[in-house]
Amino acid sequence: MEPVRNILGLVVWALMMTIFASVIISWLRQFRVRIPEYNPVVRAVEETAELMLGPIRRAIPTTGGGFDFSPVIAFMILYILQKLIGRL
Repeated sequence: MEPVRNILGLVVWALMMTIFASVIISWLRQFRVRIPEYNPVVRAVEETAELMLGPIRRAIPTTGGGFDFSPVIAFMILYILQKLIGRL
């Protein structure tokens, strides 16, 4: 059971880091830093993060100030999942 727990924990950690990288890319674009959209790494990060964030965005719209809470909610869900995996 230990190897399964380790692999699941690693997958959850990788998903958290993907969301974090997606948020950083988004912030950099807001500050007019040129990040090529055609870059395969950037596309992979954004598409992977969107798989998790898209359903949350549809369920919870952005606030009036334009702040997107979906990464925060995704982090909370993944954190809870990580703690549950640790108890296996």
